[in-house]
Amino acid sequence: MKKAYLAISYSKRKHFNKEIDSLKSLFKKHKIELLVFVDKYNFKSNQEQEMMKTAFDEIDSSDLLIAELTTKSIGVGIEIGYAYATRKPIIYLRKKGAEYSTTAAGTSKHIIEYENEFDLVNFIDKILN
Repeated sequence: MKKAYLAISYSKRKHFNKEIDSLKSLFKKHKIELLVFVDKYNFKSNQEQEMMKTAFDEIDSSDLLIAELTTKSIGVGIEIGYAYATRKPIIYLRKKGAEYSTTAAGTSKHIIEYENEFDLVNFIDKILN
C-alpha cells in the first residue's frame, strides 16, 4: 500500500480536524495510507533527535509528502526540505488568504489554495487520479 506523509504544525493541528478527516477518507478510497505524524507520535522535549530521526524514517518510507502550511511551521519546513532532498513529491496546502511561502512553493510539485475541506478534497482527488 502506498503511503502519504502529512506534515502539519503540532500546535495548530487541532484546527484542521475537518480537513484531515476528509483527507483520510479520500486517501483510503485511493488505497493510500495517510500518516499524520503529529497524531501518531508523541515525544518529550528532550527527545528532539529521536523525533527527527523518526520523522525522516517515515518520510523515507512514504511515497509523497503533503505540507499543510496555512500557519507557518519550522518543523514542517524541515520536513519539506528533507522530502525535497530525497526526491519525494510534495503537495503544498494552505487556506485561502494564508501567507504564501515561496520556499515551500519552490519545492512543491503541486500548490493548493483551498477554502474548506470539500474544496481541498476535490483538488487532491484530481491529483491522485
